[in-house]
Amino acid sequence: MSRATLSEGQLDRAFGALADPTRRAILARLTRGDAGVLDVADPFPMSQPAITKHLRVLEEAGLISRHRLARRRMCHLEPQRLRQLSDWVGSYREFWEESFERLDELLEELRGSEGETSGADQTDTKSKGQTIKTANNTTGKTTNKTTNKTTNKTKGEAT
Repeated sequence: MSRATLSEGQLDRAFGALADPTRRAILARLTRGDAGVLDVADPFPMSQPAITKHLRVLEEAGLISRHRLARRRMCHLEPQRLRQLSDWVGSYREFWEESFERLDELLEELRGSEGETSGADQTDTKSKGQTIKTANNTTGKTTNKTTNKTTNKTKGEAT
């Protein structure tokens, strides 16, 4: 199956169309099969011209097509555009999976090195009114606190 690359404009139109909950609901309805404009409009508390505008946005985005069947104007879901969008989003999956793997490795490394340090609390020295970064090696939590006291370099004693 040939997977055409979408242009920036096509992506913008498609994701713009999908940003609206009414248009997403219309697409969900069309997954059950083709439907006439009146059938599509029925569950929504809006005028037919408003629904027609939503349908035009979906059609311009390539997500649906419209055709005549006798006197009815039918709407048809275009699954290939949804597939193209899915492929585009999926192309970032490998990047995120690799990023999460590196993050997991870093967390494991930090957990391993945490056991090698003493269990005492450590506090950075800062001037009055600045943020103090406190690390508790027994719990592994780091907190930031703003203080009005000046701290010494010796294990967080306040003056």
